[in-house]
Amino acid sequence: MGSVLALAGAGRQNWPFSSDTPPTQWDTPLPHWDTPPRWERRDGRLPNPGSFHALHHSCKDVFPQQIEGVKMMVNKTLSSFFKASHTFHLSAVSPSQYRFHVEHRQSDSHGKDTDSPVLIGEMDSSGSLNAHSLLHLSERIRAKAVFQTQQAQFMTWQFETEYRGSDFTAAVTMANPDVLRESVILVAHFLQSVCSGLVLGGELVYHRGRHEEGGILTLAGQYSGPNWVATLNAGKGGAHASYYHRANKQIQVGVEFEASTRTQETTASFGYQMELPEANMVFRGMVNSRCIIGGVLEKSLSPLPATLLMGAFVNHRGDKLQVGLGINVG
Repeated sequence: MGSVLALAGAGRQNWPFSSDTPPTQWDTPLPHWDTPPRWERRDGRLPNPGSFHALHHSCKDVFPQQIEGVKMMVNKTLSSFFKASHTFHLSAVSPSQYRFHVEHRQSDSHGKDTDSPVLIGEMDSSGSLNAHSLLHLSERIRAKAVFQTQQAQFMTWQFETEYRGSDFTAAVTMANPDVLRESVILVAHFLQSVCSGLVLGGELVYHRGRHEEGGILTLAGQYSGPNWVATLNAGKGGAHASYYHRANKQIQVGVEFEASTRTQETTASFGYQMELPEANMVFRGMVNSRCIIGGVLEKSLSPLPATLLMGAFVNHRGDKLQVGLGINVG
């Protein structure tokens, strides 16, 4: 579910040119950790609703990810269950860096080997580390541990246990427990499929510190049709609404509205994705109420095992321009 430390600013998206740190790849759940879109199930039974943090992913996948400077990614599959990658990033806005990423996945791509753990680690040139460990304890119970360091200092350590029933999902997460400072963050999630197209649930965040204690309750609902999904999260921390629509095989659109009571800010965003299979290209674009317009073009350099990325983001209100070029090999 990403770092629960960000839950205090519920619904806040890290858009380009913001003062917040851009989201890392750890905010994107692994494909085998979340179930496929619910409308793909057609056996007549109520489907499992998936994870709480994946409610808005259908819409978010339409929006382009920020690209700035020059980036080169080299991926190497060493075996059926081990993969390594190298990332070189040259930037004029942030310090240039190198990242080494390794993954140990299940040898069975269909997930039948549920006893096999999944280990993921990434370290950059500054010494910061991101590490994930995912373990299938049984067919329905999954556990996950996340550790993040900023150079030599621990920033996040959290542990999550998730139970997936036939038509519901329940999860509990404990983050940054500190006995000496008497502080801890506890997060409870629950989602229930009410009917074939409706999911209801909620999230409860409890924080206890030496001089403070409190909780935030967020209610969530999602309704889906054959080719669209509407989702709403609302609570004391703010509101997050999204709508995803697949017009045809080539065009997908998404609309997001986010409001935060902590920052007293609201943002409305529109994104779209166009696929051109004949040209091996995918284009993602966005515009939001903060006068930011951006787009990223992905071009597959077939028959080479490489993908070229070109992107630009313009902040008209701040009179800023960010241009990026990247290549993904492997």
